[in-house]
Amino acid sequence: MASKARKTDWNRALAPLFRKYGKKKHPLEYRSLYQLVVMVILSSRSTDVFINKIAPDLFTAFPSMKELANAQPEDLFPYVRGITNFRHKSGWLVSIAGTVGDDEHIPTTMEELTKLPGIGGKSANVIIGESGGKAEGVIVDLHVARVAPRLGMTKSDVPGKIEKDIMEKVAPGYWHAAGMGMTFLGREICRPKNPKCGECVVNSACRYYEQAQRHKGTKAQSEKGAKAQRDRGTKREDGVAESGG
Repeated sequence: MASKARKTDWNRALAPLFRKYGKKKHPLEYRSLYQLVVMVILSSRSTDVFINKIAPDLFTAFPSMKELANAQPEDLFPYVRGITNFRHKSGWLVSIAGTVGDDEHIPTTMEELTKLPGIGGKSANVIIGESGGKAEGVIVDLHVARVAPRLGMTKSDVPGKIEKDIMEKVAPGYWHAAGMGMTFLGREICRPKNPKCGECVVNSACRYYEQAQRHKGTKAQSEKGAKAQRDRGTKREDGVAESGG
């Protein structure tokens, strides 16, 4: 009789992840909601390290939404040149500033944020979570898109479906922690090649690790069997040699 598939309590299984990364700061070194919004938009398809490098000069020139609203996209080019799609991003930022007006009116809900140019669901989830708002979804970046299927939380490679599957398995209060936790795990431990499974705090719940251990055990058993067979063959050859002598 086939055994029933394992059912995982993901709120409990991910608890070590929440403890390890729950208080870890976001890689973008922002100091205000305004800076967070700008840096999140700029970071799409660019590295956080590079955004952190160029941000101080940008924010010295444009310290708030008010200054940004009075700028032209071309005014931002000297500060953001080198960022992927910097021309479009500059246009989006100036447009957002013109719509929002000042820092006090920056929205922090999914509905309002995604009305703004350059902000999709993933960016909105980051802004909401980092600003302390009530999570309305789960951040699914390239790290989460790798980690979640490995853990066994989803079978999909489509960000929207991955997000939905995680949301169905994790309580809303943990949505932001789950997304950021898997992001940090993917950066540090669950790498695309040669993941450090032995160091992972959630390997006890991980399907990838379970399968790797099973494969390792099968391989070891196979090698042990092959060695035993070789040893028996050697003994038979020795016996034949002795009787022939």
